[in-house]
Amino acid sequence: MKAKTAAASGRPARRDRDVREYEHDTYKTKRKLKEPTACPQCGAVFHRGRWSWGPKPENAHEALCPACQRIEDKYPKGLVTLMGPYLPSHEHELVGLIRNAEASEKEEHPLSRIMAIEKKKDKVVISTTDSHLARRIGSALKDAHQGELDVHYNKAEDFVRVQWTR
Repeated sequence: MKAKTAAASGRPARRDRDVREYEHDTYKTKRKLKEPTACPQCGAVFHRGRWSWGPKPENAHEALCPACQRIEDKYPKGLVTLMGPYLPSHEHELVGLIRNAEASEKEEHPLSRIMAIEKKKDKVVISTTDSHLARRIGSALKDAHQGELDVHYNKAEDFVRVQWTR
C-alpha cells in the first residue's frame, strides 16, 4: 500500500485531477520581462505583469508587445467576415462601428487590435490580434444591424472565426 503524502494544509494530496495548461500561445513571452518595458512600435508599457497604456518611463527597456509581434508576423488570433447583400450599401457605416468597437476594447486592453480590414469582391475580412475583440465586433454588428452571427472557436489554436451575414 502506498503512503499518502500530505499537502501544505496537512491533508492528503489529491491525485484524482490532472491539471495541465490547455492553452499554448506562441506570442506569450517565455521569460518574465524586465520592468518597466515599453513597446517601441505602439508605446504600450509592461508594468506589474501586464501591458497597459501610459507614459513611457525614462528607464524603460524595449521589447515588442505580443500584439505588435502578431501584426508583424501577419498571424491573427481572430477573423471576422462580413457578407451578404446588405454589405455594399452600408460598408462605410459597418467599418465605423468596427473601428469604434476596437477603440473601446483597446482603451482597456492594449493587446486587442485590428490587424487589417481587407475588402474583397463580395465580403470584408477583419483580422484581429485577440479572439475576444473578434467576438466583440461580431456582437456589436448583430446588436446594431441584426443579421446572422456564426462564431467558431478552435480551442487547440486559441483562434476564433466570426461570420456576420445580412
